[in-house]
Amino acid sequence: MYDMKNLEHLKDLEKHAPEAWAAFLAFDAAAMKPGALPAKTKELIALGVAHTTQCPYCIAIHIDRARKAGATESEIAEAVMVAAALRAGAAVTHGTHCF
Repeated sequence: MYDMKNLEHLKDLEKHAPEAWAAFLAFDAAAMKPGALPAKTKELIALGVAHTTQCPYCIAIHIDRARKAGATESEIAEAVMVAAALRAGAAVTHGTHCF
């Protein structure tokens, strides 16, 4: 189901919803632009979020960008483990609804 070639269909989103597509690209660029947080930090955050959403496209894109921004293997591993801890924590805290 997941194939990086599917991303070629992003052009269809642009074709059929050009204003929304342009707005998305502008927002994405603004959010990922280095500011108070450097690019590497933003990419590590994105990588962690990609693991919680379990999006293989995002994982592939942001692991590449994180490495290009200078992220080490240890930083990548820690970002993934933080994401895993938060996801597990959400399951535990939602477990309180059972009582």
